[in-house]
Amino acid sequence: MTEAATDASVRLIKKYPNRRLYDTQTSTYITLADVKQLVLKSEIFKVVDAKSAEDLTRSILLQIILEEESGGMPMFSSVMLAQVIRFYGHAMQGMMGTYLEKNIQTFMEVQDRLADQSKGLFGNTQLSPEAWTQFMSGQTPVMQNMMNSYVEQSKDLFGQMQDKLQEQARAMFPAFPFAAGAAGEKAKS
Repeated sequence: MTEAATDASVRLIKKYPNRRLYDTQTSTYITLADVKQLVLKSEIFKVVDAKSAEDLTRSILLQIILEEESGGMPMFSSVMLAQVIRFYGHAMQGMMGTYLEKNIQTFMEVQDRLADQSKGLFGNTQLSPEAWTQFMSGQTPVMQNMMNSYVEQSKDLFGQMQDKLQEQARAMFPAFPFAAGAAGEKAKS
């Protein structure tokens, strides 16, 4: 699902008006659960409307997230979802998407490092979800400290980015009356 993938390497899934999904690679109808499996396998795919060829990939991915969130152990709290919604239409909307994407990528890199380290403990065997749960439960204080540190660093970087944007805005629009006490003003005093 990377933007850099060529059209020939992208698995095409067509969505028909009857809401059915058709995988052109296997010439079969598939379900959202099948699309989820493509995601889990890191397959590169694109979902398009069968009539208009409109890209529906994001919409399908959001449907999968909705199903996952509705089923038992949601990942996102109501407070977090409300905060995400508040960024739509906000001047920082574009930056927030990039910020979240980079944070998830960093989290995945940490997860990969943990998986590599676990190979030293458990050999080259693939750990089951239950084994991971057991392994991580023993790591809870370490993981909490690491995640707290990461969140603090992330918060500091976001604050620095916000300060730089304010400085750039002041430089570009010197005649604009900026409110006193803004983050950039605090840093100077």
